[in-house]
Amino acid sequence: MSTEVQPDTARNARAKLLDAAIQVIRAQGFAATSVDDLCRAAGVTKGAFFHHFASKDGLAVAAAQYWSAVTGALFAAAPYHDHADPLDRVLAYIDLRVELIDGAPADFTCLAGTMVQEAYAASDEIRAACEASIFGHAATLETDIEAARTKHKIGGDWSAKSLALHTQAVLQGAFILAKAKGGPEIAREMVAHLKRYVRLLFSK
Repeated sequence: MSTEVQPDTARNARAKLLDAAIQVIRAQGFAATSVDDLCRAAGVTKGAFFHHFASKDGLAVAAAQYWSAVTGALFAAAPYHDHADPLDRVLAYIDLRVELIDGAPADFTCLAGTMVQEAYAASDEIRAACEASIFGHAATLETDIEAARTKHKIGGDWSAKSLALHTQAVLQGAFILAKAKGGPEIAREMVAHLKRYVRLLFSK
């Protein structure tokens, strides 16, 4: 999911750099992205960059947090919340994830997932910021999953938290496959399997 670059004013230089980070890092990876690349994409000077961020790693941490805020707002306002049955909300959430998989991989893959694959061993700060983003989004599903278990009287040796995290495991893996294939089709197939799995899990 993409974000719009804000107007070219000094007040918005930080936001412009964060928007640029979302686009550039998803397109070419964190290691291959330089401060010059980010400044060029944002249309700001290196002086503006270092006014707001001490280093590229510092921007990466802020970008993961910004990504969580931007995507969190999108999902919070999404219509899947309108379903009365919590299981329907979970399934509609998965449908939305399929709808968002469109275009080139850089258009729909996860910034946090992209960065953590490269930087988890090199920067604990980046790893922790990406963990907070990915696990934090998964946590937004837990209430609906638990409510669905209760409503549909589903037992089993699994938790709402583990299933919520499993959705992220499938999504992040689907994004990797999409990058390997160079297109969205295989990612959509993988998320379709996730929906089938959830339906089977909640069948009586």
